[in-house]
Amino acid sequence: MLWLVLLPFRLLFAVVFGLLVLPFALVLLPFALLLFIPVLIVKFTLRLALGLLLIPLMLVGGLLGVVLFGVAAVAAMVPLLPIAFLAFVLWLVMRRPMPASSF
Repeated sequence: MLWLVLLPFRLLFAVVFGLLVLPFALVLLPFALLLFIPVLIVKFTLRLALGLLLIPLMLVGGLLGVVLFGVAAVAAMVPLLPIAFLAFVLWLVMRRPMPASSF
């Protein structure tokens, strides 16, 4: 419970210390960015190389997945063929033109 009593002092110390360090951080920021640029170049190069390597693999995998999904869908529909044939025959029978009635 003592930490709760001392919390305002910790917050005050953090704000004062942050304000004292802020000018040094702003002065050193360009140097940090200058040292970080080569890391960004290496990151971009690796991402580009892996992207160029993996894009064809992803395309082949996607095409294979679509083909396998199509085969599975056709295999799932095969048991429904007799019902579809029966519906087609019923449609052919009901489609015959009705004789015109004369009054």
